[in-house]
Amino acid sequence: MTVDRTELRIATRKSALALWQAEHVAARLRAAHPGLAVVLVPMSTRGDELLDRPLAQVGGKGLFLKELEHALLEDRADLAVHSLKDVPARLEPGFALGAILARADAADALVSNRHDSLDALPHGARVGSSSLRRQALLRARRPDLVLLDLRGNVNTRLARLDAGEHDAIVLACAGLQRLGLGGRIRERLTPPDWLPGVGQGAIAIELREGDDATAALLAPLHDADTALCCGAERALNRILAGDCTVPIGAYAQRADGRMRLHGMVGDAAGGRVLRGHAEGAADAAEALAAEVAEQLLAQGAGRLLGH
Repeated sequence: MTVDRTELRIATRKSALALWQAEHVAARLRAAHPGLAVVLVPMSTRGDELLDRPLAQVGGKGLFLKELEHALLEDRADLAVHSLKDVPARLEPGFALGAILARADAADALVSNRHDSLDALPHGARVGSSSLRRQALLRARRPDLVLLDLRGNVNTRLARLDAGEHDAIVLACAGLQRLGLGGRIRERLTPPDWLPGVGQGAIAIELREGDDATAALLAPLHDADTALCCGAERALNRILAGDCTVPIGAYAQRADGRMRLHGMVGDAAGGRVLRGHAEGAADAAEALAAEVAEQLLAQGAGRLLGH
């Protein structure tokens, strides 16, 4: 396909992690297409600005996308870079995912200055996280903990931990590692016992639907294996009609032409966690997602999801 673009404009949030991800995509594009000019268009989103309430109360993770999508619609940018875990299961009409990059570490991380693991935290320890999924998993494993909402970018959350407001916090391993802060990880909370967010660890690139020129430039960045696995996780989320107001976790792995998908639905207030898993052909993501969803719904997930 002939590509007629000589410049690409990347819409991105202004946080350090978002800028790292956008710069990473820009570097990959420049390497794949020598001579291509790639510029960043940083902007603030409502999700970045509304930090005084839990995300589930102010509109969900889609708040991190809206301003960037407006920039695409108004031709102020050609693509937008997101953490895939922030991308809703169903995109707004007129948009598409042009590429999903190879996944980094999908696990959550326990970060603490005094304690080496979740099990080592003292009775009644204060743990910060605004994720309902993480809160459900924390309550299921340690019902004695005091859970505190914690919003803001990675450095803001670490600063509050360091100021003594929390005994520990839970963040994504990938975000810490990308910012050169992997040394802050005290314990990896690993799947399938501890399930990450849907698509966690993967970077997604959004573009206008039908923009074939930009799509062609993104093709070398796309990782088919990550897309298959994250596609299964996103299919489960879509079937369950999940959003950030309910705790849903998922993790898919692919090997030797097979895929195993784990899923969970939780109750952040009570600590109840429902789990399901299925294994099958790697190209049968929708069928696997439907099977795991059926298992979860049979256990009563519909009530937790508000169906």
